[in-house]
Amino acid sequence: MNTEIENDAGSVVRIERLMLSPGHNYFGHKGGPAGVEPIVEVDAVECVAGLGLRGDRFFDYKPDYKGQITFFALETFEALAAALGATGREPVAVRRNVFTRGVDVLALVGREFELQGVRFRGAEECRPCEWMDQAVAPGAHEWLKGRGGLRARILSDGTLRCGEGVLRVR
Repeated sequence: MNTEIENDAGSVVRIERLMLSPGHNYFGHKGGPAGVEPIVEVDAVECVAGLGLRGDRFFDYKPDYKGQITFFALETFEALAAALGATGREPVAVRRNVFTRGVDVLALVGREFELQGVRFRGAEECRPCEWMDQAVAPGAHEWLKGRGGLRARILSDGTLRCGEGVLRVR
């Protein structure tokens, strides 16, 4: 994983998987059972500046929402699955939108960056919730602290697609 974020020429990052979910399974379910809303794998997502991903549960959620899009490094999920013996689990269990390979997404907190022509601003870590123990494996919530992915704001309209792209950080 590229832990050195380049500012000028950029670095190659691979978008391995893209996910949308029209409804909430965990958000707003505290104290009750998890929801059963599907998470849908897609080849491309439409990013709408200031609003989010068209078709996702957080689209136009509230003004200036920090989690208009979420990024998660597949390398982190693979390490989690190995550490907890959850090798049969799919990365979609963590319910993030963009699964990358080749970049430390947490290094983008507080930074403006561009990927596949779409601009973003890293807002904060996408902190894991206690549901991760149910969704992935017991111990996932604790293991993911400080490694839960990136919440970001969308700064320009565009489309992200599975495949390679140059990551440019401003």
